[in-house]
Amino acid sequence: MSDLTLLPAVELLAMLRALKISPLELAEEFIRQIERLNPRLNAIVDFDAEQVRAQAKAIATTGAPHGSLFGLPMTVKASISVSGHRCEIGSLLHQGNLSEEDAPVVARLRASNAILLGTTNCPEFLMAYETDNRLYGRTLNPWDLDRTAGGSSGGEAAAIAAGISAGGLGSDSGGSVRVPAHFTGICSLKPTPGRIPGRGHLPPCVGPFSILGAIGPMARTVADVALLFQTLSGADAQDPLAVPVPLRTPSTRKLKQMPIGFFEDDGLVPVSEETQQAVRDAVHALRKQGFQVKPFRPKVLESARQLWWKFFVRAGAMFLEPIVRGKETLLSPTFQDFLKIAHSEPPLSGNELLQAWAECDIIRNKLLAEMQEFPFLLCPVCSVPAFRHGERTWKVQEQTVGYLDAMRYTQWFNLLAAPAAVVPVGSSPEGLPIGVQVAGLPFADECVLGVAAAIEKEFGYQPPPLAMKERL
Repeated sequence: MSDLTLLPAVELLAMLRALKISPLELAEEFIRQIERLNPRLNAIVDFDAEQVRAQAKAIATTGAPHGSLFGLPMTVKASISVSGHRCEIGSLLHQGNLSEEDAPVVARLRASNAILLGTTNCPEFLMAYETDNRLYGRTLNPWDLDRTAGGSSGGEAAAIAAGISAGGLGSDSGGSVRVPAHFTGICSLKPTPGRIPGRGHLPPCVGPFSILGAIGPMARTVADVALLFQTLSGADAQDPLAVPVPLRTPSTRKLKQMPIGFFEDDGLVPVSEETQQAVRDAVHALRKQGFQVKPFRPKVLESARQLWWKFFVRAGAMFLEPIVRGKETLLSPTFQDFLKIAHSEPPLSGNELLQAWAECDIIRNKLLAEMQEFPFLLCPVCSVPAFRHGERTWKVQEQTVGYLDAMRYTQWFNLLAAPAAVVPVGSSPEGLPIGVQVAGLPFADECVLGVAAAIEKEFGYQPPPLAMKERL
């Protein structure tokens, strides 16, 4: 069973259903992989092997019908409440905080008979694209330990890429499931807000973050992500953003009739040559299968990005400042960097926030109008592949690109409350994975996953050498 933990989740589930392996045997495989690799990666921060074994034994002996995730070992980002596990969002200010109940999305995992391995590392208060904090330290990228696995769902991405988790849950208000997926060579989906319950997340997705933020599935294949989406979606009666949208299964024939617009960069901030090539390769793969793919770049992207900045950076700092005031010496350098960036501009006035809120609907309306012609967009995830720990600027196409500017390619779709998926396609000269992003109209999550699956047919997940077991 060498490298069993690197198989797609759908294959592991098929083995479990066919009784080729028991839940306890599979759990033991993942426990061994965790014990082998997690000390090097620092991806999982709350793990108890005996608790995992107890869960595996319990679901194997229950007389109830098996759920859709029966026996699948999974992880959850440490900003999502998991009963009995620490939910500290990477901060000394929350050290030792134990969740008393499951978030609705975690309750759905349990109801589907998933095995919860533990919770994964994240940057303090989730406000960074690098997973590092003073509570647990930094998470390393299994492709290159000198580089980050991204943020804020970096621990989750590293765990899945390295085969110490079969899949799991991250969250995304500015690219936080998509950038880590791109950096580590896995797949992810930022769903339309409300399609997967967001309650039980810290910090809570309220105010502007109710449209920016979403809990999203992460896994090694698009089929795995789609399975998690199907299992976890559905309106939460206590979620004011929830819309009772039924699950849909769009046919490939129908998807091929819907034009896809693509762009290699936004005309303002360049991306690496290899990233451009990954987009071109994805376009070629889709066209070869009969999809309609044409050059198209929406005109409102920069306006969307400027609004995202107001909500995520400036309003985000205003939300968090009362929590950290007087405790600045306990804060991590990555979070202090965020506050420094936010404080480079004055706090939002009430009038400015009101105008931004109104403009948000205007910009979303304009993009929806543009996307009537192209319901899907194919574009980069980030200007660069996984960067070295602590780096904040890069030379890209003879231009210096700063930290938050490099990540702008995901931020638009948070402001627009649109679904967006990432699938690995290319690689950098250093051998680092490069993903591409597929976005769609709000509530068209299944269609976005369908296009991503078509791209994946020619590319997809490759295990990092670190994850492979040594051959005798």
